Amino acid sequence: MKKHLLKMADLTRDDIIELLNLADQLKYELKHGISHRHLEGKTLGMIFQKSSTRTRVSFETGMYQLGGNALFLSSKDLQIGRGEPVEDTARVLSRYLDGIMIRTFEQKEVEDLAEYGSIPIINGLTDYCHPCQVLADLMTIREYKGQFDGLKMTYIGDGNNMANSLIVGGLTVGMKVSVACPEGYHPDRSVLDFAKGFEGMFELTDSPVGAAKDADVIFTDVWASMGQEGEAQIRKKAFAGYQVNDEVMSAARQDAIVQHCLPAHREEEITAKVFEAHADEIFDEAENRLHAQKAVMVRLLK
Repeated sequence: MKKHLLKMADLTRDDIIELLNLADQLKYELKHGISHRHLEGKTLGMIFQKSSTRTRVSFETGMYQLGGNALFLSSKDLQIGRGEPVEDTARVLSRYLDGIMIRTFEQKEVEDLAEYGSIPIINGLTDYCHPCQVLADLMTIREYKGQFDGLKMTYIGDGNNMANSLIVGGLTVGMKVSVACPEGYHPDRSVLDFAKGFEGMFELTDSPVGAAKDADVIFTDVWASMGQEGEAQIRKKAFAGYQVNDEVMSAARQDAIVQHCLPAHREEEITAKVFEAHADEIFDEAENRLHAQKAVMVRLLK
């Protein structure tokens, strides 16, 4: 595994499997009261330029369980929020901290922290990708399905950071990936180029039901992500029909699971009926953010 986790494409299949195996171990130890204070004396700085529930709580709790400390650093509290260059912030924080997790808008900001800092950088979310979430997603899929080979993953909705990372992660571990997005809301071009290297394993369509055919796991996400609130009404029209509902589920395999990174807008991207029928899977996925991220922190900070 490289020094940083900036995007899913930084990870090989072996890297992902190694992280998931460690996450499984840490989860087992936590459930059975076995201490695993691998990061005693380490401090993680957590920079938030986007608000968060799961990212903040899971990283902060995870660092505590690993024996380390986590510092919440709002952009309102840092000079970076008042115009200090990222490269200066990176070099200063590298003198104080053992690692940085950042949740922000531009991928370049994460890349710049890694370039100019001298400590591990973890991408907690950008508009381009969400690698920590997808590691938790893959962990959950393996818990429910036991393997990746031969499985089909379907994503329905906006070709956003979740779609980008799911495509890369799913293909890397050997799953077929089918994505249904309306015209004008496709995944990033670099991700589509990446998918070309997996002939016969990737499909991009405008048909949610077609994408869901024989799927083992179905993903969706909100139609308007943070920073897109002003486009909400336009997006509601664009994504009408791109909903995980009974029709979509009937096209999937009978034992298909449903995943959602949360928060969910019931009756928009997913019906309340489907959400509640698969709530256990969705909240297992949310819990696994804690375990997967602990694995990332142990690998990068220990």
